[in-house]
Amino acid sequence: MTFLETVIARRSIRCYSSQKVEPEKLNYLLECARLAPSAVNFQPWIFIVVTNPEGKEKLYECYPRDWFKTPPVYIIACGDTSQSWKRKFDGKDHCDIDVSIAIEHICLAAVEKGLGTCWVCNFDAALCKKYFNIPGHIHPVAIIPIGYPSDNEITMEKNPRKLLSEIIKWEKFD
Repeated sequence: MTFLETVIARRSIRCYSSQKVEPEKLNYLLECARLAPSAVNFQPWIFIVVTNPEGKEKLYECYPRDWFKTPPVYIIACGDTSQSWKRKFDGKDHCDIDVSIAIEHICLAAVEKGLGTCWVCNFDAALCKKYFNIPGHIHPVAIIPIGYPSDNEITMEKNPRKLLSEIIKWEKFD
């Protein structure tokens, strides 16, 4: 599969089969995240892998959607603002950007391995911090459910994307 084919195949999966994710595949995804680029190579990410029923139930309380109960694995992708790079000109913190790059490495690697994922950002971050003992300077950026897409999910159409002509400006913004 070419990189473009992988990108085209990546989609948000919201219906997972009951098949377990093999440890070697999960480790592969985590290794891909570890190798992601970050601003000044500060690598301000921490990933909490949740597979046990108690942790899954706590995550469901943080994001109570029926579909969210079906994945066998979740990764809480966190950013450590005490370790992230801040741009000197305006103080912009690149923590969320760095963590997001690592998350997308996970999502694309999952496609390569036949797995599905979905970015979940609309969750109760304070409750997530409490349930998973996440320290104050570390914040959950997203929860990534991981698993094999169900047969129903595979047949759904992908959402349309904007045309290049709608998003590209050449030389300057007109």
